[in-house]
Amino acid sequence: MAGLAGRIRRAWRYEVHAFWRARAINSNAVLYEAFNGSGMLCNPEALFRQLRETPDQARLRHIWALKNPRAARRDFRGDRTVRFVKSGSSAYYRALATSRYLISNATFPPQFSKRPGQIYLNTWHGTPLKHMGYDMVDGAFGTANIVRNFVSADYLLAANPFMARQMYERAYKLDGIFAGRMLLAGYPRIDRQTLSPEQSRAARARLAGLNLGDREIVLYAPTWKGASFAHPDDDLDALLDRVRQIEQGIDSTRYVVLLKTHQAVHALAAGRADLARVLVPNDLPTNVVLGLTSILVTDYSSIFFDFLATGRPIVFFTPDLADFEQARGLYLAPTELPGPVCRTAAAVAAVIGEVADHGRLPAFTQRYRVAQHDYVGQDDGAASARVIDIVFRGADPARALHESPRPARTSVLIYLGGMKPNGITSAALNLLGAVDHDRFDVSVAFAKSNAPARRASQRLVDPRVRQFARIGGMNGGVWQRLVRRHRGAPARAFAAEFTRCFGDSRFDHVIDFSGYGPFWAELLLHSPPAVRSIWLHNDLAADAHRSVGGAKRMLRGLTATFTRYERYDSLVSVSPALAEINARDLAAYAPQSKFTVAHNTVDVERILRGAAATEPATELEAEPADPNAASAESATDSAASALSAAGPRAAEQESARSGIFAPETDVTTTTFVTIGRLSPEKNQARLIRAFALVHARHPLTRLVIVGGGPLKAELSALIRDLNLSTAVILTGPLANPFPVLAAADCFVLSSDYEGAPMVILEALVLGRAVVTVAFASVHDALPHAAGLVVPQTDAGLAAGLTAFLRGEVAAGAFDHEAYVRRAVAEFYRAIGVPDDLDAELAELAPIERLAKR
Repeated sequence: MAGLAGRIRRAWRYEVHAFWRARAINSNAVLYEAFNGSGMLCNPEALFRQLRETPDQARLRHIWALKNPRAARRDFRGDRTVRFVKSGSSAYYRALATSRYLISNATFPPQFSKRPGQIYLNTWHGTPLKHMGYDMVDGAFGTANIVRNFVSADYLLAANPFMARQMYERAYKLDGIFAGRMLLAGYPRIDRQTLSPEQSRAARARLAGLNLGDREIVLYAPTWKGASFAHPDDDLDALLDRVRQIEQGIDSTRYVVLLKTHQAVHALAAGRADLARVLVPNDLPTNVVLGLTSILVTDYSSIFFDFLATGRPIVFFTPDLADFEQARGLYLAPTELPGPVCRTAAAVAAVIGEVADHGRLPAFTQRYRVAQHDYVGQDDGAASARVIDIVFRGADPARALHESPRPARTSVLIYLGGMKPNGITSAALNLLGAVDHDRFDVSVAFAKSNAPARRASQRLVDPRVRQFARIGGMNGGVWQRLVRRHRGAPARAFAAEFTRCFGDSRFDHVIDFSGYGPFWAELLLHSPPAVRSIWLHNDLAADAHRSVGGAKRMLRGLTATFTRYERYDSLVSVSPALAEINARDLAAYAPQSKFTVAHNTVDVERILRGAAATEPATELEAEPADPNAASAESATDSAASALSAAGPRAAEQESARSGIFAPETDVTTTTFVTIGRLSPEKNQARLIRAFALVHARHPLTRLVIVGGGPLKAELSALIRDLNLSTAVILTGPLANPFPVLAAADCFVLSSDYEGAPMVILEALVLGRAVVTVAFASVHDALPHAAGLVVPQTDAGLAAGLTAFLRGEVAAGAFDHEAYVRRAVAEFYRAIGVPDDLDAELAELAPIERLAKR
């Protein structure tokens, strides 16, 4: 019942949100949210205070989103210009949909999609000392909602040039994509550190329960630990122990040590009775506390950057420095910090004693001055006023703008597909590594997933590429969702969804590299004006009518995709023969002039690295079957598609299971190998039957079939029926199949039809001979003279295997460097890059001539 109640509440919130998104925007409403509702804090709080004191902004109505709004309401009882909503409530989504001004220091939730007429200011919550975004290990996975919020913002506030360059542009890859204005106007919250005597007395009164008396404050403010705000590490026992140790070593008649926890862990700390005497309350803004503080003790928190503006001493207490640097990473080395770095509480106490004796830390004077210049140079106490002047009055921000020094590049957005370990994913990953990133600013899109195999594929995306992992879903109430399910969503809904996913981003070229799903095919058509291309990895008419388990599971989805073709500029097949087939069979959906060609690229380094692996490995863990993705799984076969699912461990693993290969002394046995999904169009049954004919005459032969799929049981039964259990091995899907491919003598393909099976190219890179049946695009898939093509019959395939045994099929030399150069040039031309690439294409040999005896 609790689960049902939760779903009903969520559905109601979606309904409310959809209702208010269709209503007028309140031009005087300002919505504030700090740390996802943790309190009236940080830059939003400073701007709120300044706006309420600014006469020409008296028309504004202020709305605070808080997790616990009850206490805040008491402080503003009777003030009709201020109201509070509970974060995540129906009232919250109303405010999010109808407020003209939106101010956050973190992120709005996945449902947020900025409406025309709204102005979004993201102030973030500090200059980073520790690594952020893509600079973190596996950091791209956690950036989805953050990057989405950033590219939706009209204004991003940077405390200093370092934050603008290192965090926004590099760590979150906003350089080249952010369409708003990045402001270097100072940090509003730092304005709050300058306290009048009256303000100081009032602030100290709010700390009366901590027994300050007349003592000076030593503030211990460590950063939070953990992978996300939602799951911070509970290290409060250690923090309390450190506070006690510092207290024991200092003059307690002069100093009092207080603990300021990060917003992410304050709720945990507030419930601890043993912390009550030292814990700074969360509703007192941090920068007001800094204004009262004589000495700051911190570790890796951005709080020290703010404190520089006071000119007072900073001590860095980092007992876990080595571990933290290795696990999280730091932008500044300890030798660059504007204060001593201490590993023990006793050392911290000694530094505090030095400050007590001398009033300062002379050894750090010069370093401190440099840090003040670099990190708080814009903070003169008037940052809030400058930001209000720009955002609320529309003043010219020229003097406060951060301009990126990097020249503009051609921007490309590529939808990668479902990121399952299949041929399309492998082809996309290869392409991302081959594109000229000095010329092209590349973004990719895919649905965010926690599935291990898809996460592993995401980790293999080239680090120079920006990732838009789609989270959440299209906005709309129950009725709108029902209409979408049965009639499709209207154009305005897709336009709003593109904005929700990509904010104000603009792309010169938009590509559906998957080409199998109508949702993404439609969504990409609602980008701002761009040249749009969609990929056709197979004979799609045949795929649409292919029966799997007695049902044409792809017919409806692919037919819906075909209806979008007329609105794309280019329909890109992965081989010339495939382009002819698709142009002929899909002529009802688009004119022949739109069909073009771009061969898939191949990642030679990954192939060779995988083949060289020597450590034993297990089978690749397969995801649950997705019947709607059946064609995509097999559209472009590739050994690398299996490797992509293995993640970082793949290069250290060998996929050969016990029994695949005989001992090295057994040099007389000839091994044939095939790699592909065990599904009908691959027709491994034909290969098994053909091999049975060969094995009867040549018993020192064996066949290794790498892959998983719905026909595993059927193929296993066929092997038993033909008495081939000792000669034919079904490995299942392997984490790294390249050692198997490299150790075999000949690669064999028996498919009924294919697009551009990259596994043939992978076999050529590894110097393997190739025997393949004659599917329609075989001569495009197999570079000239690189192997043997035989009829699509049991006898024809058996004859091909026998020809190899007689020495009549040799491994061809494959000029993979030239192949990749031409394939990339074809990609540029196919997506509509200007024709200055034609000369480059003319200089390169055709794809089919890049292999020779």
